[in-house]
Amino acid sequence: MSDLKDQRLSSTTSYSQLQQKLSWLKESGHVNLLTQLQHGLEKEGLRVDLDKELAQTSHPVALGAALTHEYITTDYSESLLEFITPVFEQSSDALQFLADLHRYTYQNLDEELIWPASMPCHLLDESIIPIARYGDSNVGKMKYIYRVGLENRYGKMMQTIAGIHYNFSMPTDFWPILQTYMGDSGSLQEFRSASYFSLIRNFRRYSWLLIYLFGASPALCSSFLKGKKHALESLSGDTLYLPYATSLRMSDLGYSNKAQAGLNICFNHLHTYASSLNRAIRTPYEPYESLGVKVDGQYKQLNANVLQIENEYYSDIRPKRVTQSGEKPVHALIARGVEYIEVRNTDINPFLPLGIDQCQADFLDTFLLTCLLMEEREISTEECDQISENHQRVVSRGREPGLTLLKNDQEIALDQWGSELLLKMQQTAALLDEAYGSTNYVQSVQEQQKKLDNPELTPSAQVLKVMREQNLSHSEFVMQQAKLHKQALLSDPIDQNMEVKLRDMQGDSLQEQREIEATDSQDFDSYLAEYMSN
Repeated sequence: MSDLKDQRLSSTTSYSQLQQKLSWLKESGHVNLLTQLQHGLEKEGLRVDLDKELAQTSHPVALGAALTHEYITTDYSESLLEFITPVFEQSSDALQFLADLHRYTYQNLDEELIWPASMPCHLLDESIIPIARYGDSNVGKMKYIYRVGLENRYGKMMQTIAGIHYNFSMPTDFWPILQTYMGDSGSLQEFRSASYFSLIRNFRRYSWLLIYLFGASPALCSSFLKGKKHALESLSGDTLYLPYATSLRMSDLGYSNKAQAGLNICFNHLHTYASSLNRAIRTPYEPYESLGVKVDGQYKQLNANVLQIENEYYSDIRPKRVTQSGEKPVHALIARGVEYIEVRNTDINPFLPLGIDQCQADFLDTFLLTCLLMEEREISTEECDQISENHQRVVSRGREPGLTLLKNDQEIALDQWGSELLLKMQQTAALLDEAYGSTNYVQSVQEQQKKLDNPELTPSAQVLKVMREQNLSHSEFVMQQAKLHKQALLSDPIDQNMEVKLRDMQGDSLQEQREIEATDSQDFDSYLAEYMSN
């Protein structure tokens, strides 16, 4: 009972801590720092042909080299585009940059389209999914073999799922000011990292709300689960769904895979996170050992450890730090601390040309800033279990009438808890609007309250509504949207300076790849052994 009382007290404390910090920002004259938030976007999208099938063509040469291009690359598959924006203070600039990347790509795609949904198009079988290739350099070979390892460990189907990553950080000048306010006299680097981990913990507590509000994958093409057992229902001949699902992408069918369930990566502190991740990339795993690493002269995976590299671990949010050449991400975090966070649970909204819009970006800023300024309580093993349970309920049953979630060991109605959280975020949004001289942030919160009041307004409900009303399969619906989005994007011309820049980068990236390949002086086996030993 005392633990429950402590949790209830901490919940109240989180509200007052948020209020106090927002008031401090306003009264201390530092509210202008909120106009300097840092944003970056990463968006994946399958290339498909006009028959709604996965494109079998190579990554277009006209887009440059996937290995070295800063903004246009590939993810798992040769057919899975990935767009990466620079870091911007204004999320609107990141969205504009992302739009221009789409426009430039469409100018060079011939008869192909960008699939505007998280769950993939019709896939005849795994064999047709081409693994991305990055040339003959050692780094290119390593990227390819890592993907071969993913195939052998998890299968190719899961790797065709696409999403949007929202990168977020506070301005550099914010941290010493907050540290002074908090009365912390230690290392600024350690304070910043600890603060970002506090944000991450609160994100994990409340990210179910983002999945409810923005989940857009309640259905999928039946080919995705061909020959596999599942609990989905049939919406049409080749479409499977769950009637109240929000994000099948974030369910056990998608990125959350059972092979990583026992990792127990701890998010309470940087040192516990880094050590648990380090342990996973250095600990052999018997099922992977039985696969073999290099068999008959061909690599089947980079190594036989629980994780080949850090990126193999899937989480809906990650602490990040820009790495130096040849540096492992976890080593960068240990050496220089957390630089930004990467939100990874964002579905592609098939109704939006970019899969995300300004209102959603404004709400994400509000949500993340609120998570940063709330309580700094650690997550216990028991709460971690409740977080997982809430996640599972929302991805598969989020719009179910009367659905309850676990809060402090008690059931609470999803809409009630969601409204309580939005009430807190309303205060953060009001301060952001004061900083910007706008009403956008408060309006973004109000738009989300409408979805709690009426679940039919959520993207997941809207997807099912259109499919039913127009008698469309999942593939037909997404293809219809793809054609509309291409038309909408190309009707607004690309910025001319941007077009010239991307055309120059195309040639430069191809030349850079050639130079990397020409200067490799080490055989691949030695290169890999050296990388893994660090």
